[in-house]
Amino acid sequence: MQRINHRDLLLGAIFALIGAGFVIAARGLDMGTTQRMGPGMFPLILASVLMLLGIAIAAQSFFTPEEAIGKVPWRGLVLILAAPVLFGITIRGLGLVGAVVLAIATSTFASQRAGLALAGLLTLGLTVFCVLVFSYGLGLPIPLRGPWLSF
Repeated sequence: MQRINHRDLLLGAIFALIGAGFVIAARGLDMGTTQRMGPGMFPLILASVLMLLGIAIAAQSFFTPEEAIGKVPWRGLVLILAAPVLFGITIRGLGLVGAVVLAIATSTFASQRAGLALAGLLTLGLTVFCVLVFSYGLGLPIPLRGPWLSF
């Protein structure tokens, strides 16, 4: 008799419940058509994919052996969760470049293997990429430099 992988079952259930919650929340938004998508279409699609992924992970848990849960990587957990929060808090004050630099540098140091050189290269490369895509490519009205950086 094979044991159930409880960790994967719980993870799948969490994903499915979060996805289901967003599917329910997206129902109140205008879906539009496939030719002209409304503001509710993309969240509905993402929530549905998350829900299906959760169901797949939960189903897989019945066919994989249980693994011992190791120690929690607190450093990575805290820094990965802090990065988008820092971005959201600082985007108006630092502008796109400053907020992206702060978020990427913070998330890079979530890894135990990330050194200063890797953090610098990732920060530089992803910042340039984000500026090119969001500012020039999509034309989002986000200033590159915010009032906190105006000297």
